[in-house]
Amino acid sequence: MKIKRSERLVDMTRYLLERPHRLISLTYFAKRYESAKSSISEDLSIIKKTFEDRGTGIVETLPGAAGGVKYIPTITKENAREIIEEMCEIMNSKDRLLPGGYVYLSDMLGNPEILQKIGRVIAAQYVDKKVDAVMTVATKGVPIAQAVATYLNVPFVIVRRDSKITEGSTVSINYVSGSSDRVEKMELSKRSLPRGSKVLIVDDFLKGGGTINGMRSMISEFESETVGVTVFAEAGYNSKREVFDYTSLIRVNNIDLKDHSISVGLGNYFDSSTD
Repeated sequence: MKIKRSERLVDMTRYLLERPHRLISLTYFAKRYESAKSSISEDLSIIKKTFEDRGTGIVETLPGAAGGVKYIPTITKENAREIIEEMCEIMNSKDRLLPGGYVYLSDMLGNPEILQKIGRVIAAQYVDKKVDAVMTVATKGVPIAQAVATYLNVPFVIVRRDSKITEGSTVSINYVSGSSDRVEKMELSKRSLPRGSKVLIVDDFLKGGGTINGMRSMISEFESETVGVTVFAEAGYNSKREVFDYTSLIRVNNIDLKDHSISVGLGNYFDSSTD
């Protein structure tokens, strides 16, 4: 049944937003709305301009028989800064301090609205890179990985410190924990990651970096490539760092356990991101 143009625009916008990075043919939209391709093209021009003006993302059209339209989520540096500054305010609370100099993040990483924003900010950094999968380690990084994978429209894989019978056969490696200097083990199901994949690593908190290096080694075991590392927060006060090539959204600049105080600021994301 043919619908009004206003209804078509709303439905088309919703359809694109729910399917980032997926190529959709104009023929599909023409049949869906019982409209001419010329009308669909005009509608997409309106959506494209609105998305660009509002910083929602890019609507990319590809010509030819195999072409179509694709929505690529992005975010401006200004909008990203506003989001991260808001999160810094939430984190600047002495109630978040945990023994050992860690920061309580579970409430933030359990908030769907915050996770959606984190996922969009991180994913926007990799729109120009081919990412086949997002990797994290159980358990705190899982919701972040899922949010990022949603915006990139790729699978996410979970590295575990102990194997589960439901994972089937696994690949196991040893790594040195950056925070405790202990030798730890991590495992990943052999079915989780195809050989030759390009993998984005994400995690919740970077202190020493041993876990990140462990995941890099795991990716190498699968004959795959690490295309980037992004963490939600890093311990900027920690001089014993094993990882240097990474991006952080938030930097915990200082923790004073005696005074029970914490200082939080912007991470290095804003040193490398573009408008």
